[in-house]
Amino acid sequence: MFKVKDKVVYPAHGVAVIESMELKLVAGTELQFFKLVFLYKDMSILVPLNGIESSRVRELSSKQEIENAMTELIRLPERKLESLDFTPSGWNRRHREYLLRIQNGSLLEISKIYRDLMHVSRQKELSFGEKTLLSTTEDLLSQEIHVVQNRERGEIVEELKACFRGFFPVEQSLQQTGTI
Repeated sequence: MFKVKDKVVYPAHGVAVIESMELKLVAGTELQFFKLVFLYKDMSILVPLNGIESSRVRELSSKQEIENAMTELIRLPERKLESLDFTPSGWNRRHREYLLRIQNGSLLEISKIYRDLMHVSRQKELSFGEKTLLSTTEDLLSQEIHVVQNRERGEIVEELKACFRGFFPVEQSLQQTGTI
């Protein structure tokens, strides 16, 4: 189980440290809470000790789990992009699905969403919602990798983006010639 000073991942919000254990009176009952302070947001939350599992708070990923997530980035998307519905209703369905997967908290799932959105970005201009979700997944990935591997976040973001350069040889050759 978790203890004070542990670094954990709170799904959809990122890496936090358990700052303290607090006792609060709720509806006449004393309950224990972990106070989580996020490392990359000016935010803290209280998570009830007896509800910690349902909140999906988890330990930081292992180095092997990070390696698996990075390997996932170089795989092709699970769905063919040509079959994706790019209408607003299609995006709404995908967006709901993506949010559920992010709330699951799995680094591997977050990397799959990032990969899929990066591939979509090469097919069409991303909508505001898609750009926001891409940025969110990139931030969640880079936060956790930064804390586990103690590397610069900018370097990590570049590594994430570099995974996609080989998939798009036309764009890569245009970059090399200075056209882009």
